[in-house]
Amino acid sequence: MSEPSPFQSRVRAIRERAAGETVMRLMGADLSGLEPGGATVSVGCRPELLAEEGRFHDEVTAILVEQGARIAAATWLGDGEACLQAQCRLNLIAPARGDRLVCRARVVRAGRLASVVAADVVCMRGAEEVPTATAIATVSIVEASALAPAGHA
Repeated sequence: MSEPSPFQSRVRAIRERAAGETVMRLMGADLSGLEPGGATVSVGCRPELLAEEGRFHDEVTAILVEQGARIAAATWLGDGEACLQAQCRLNLIAPARGDRLVCRARVVRAGRLASVVAADVVCMRGAEEVPTATAIATVSIVEASALAPAGHA
């Protein structure tokens, strides 16, 4: 039996961490896809996630992009490393009206101290995908101990 690849050994930890993210639980978001350098995060339509006009709130899009970018970057992390979002440029290109909001993030350039991640967001309207946002993010790579809660390092 062969040993799992470094990516395969990280999948469980990445999924557990994503499931433990408070904002993911609050929104009902799902890590629906994970591959080396890529992540798909999505959320179903719920009244509390919608703006007055019946579209997904822009902040829901922003949160999906932030989560997707960090998770995609995390697929390239080494032992003892963690990541956090340093910067994000989000362009909203159409109202996010539909059944499900889906963010597909992919690492464009993985670095030792930072990674650049691109993300595209679509809104599902039945089987149709409607592009609603695109983003580019910089994710900082840090020692995991730097992100531990106070008194838990």
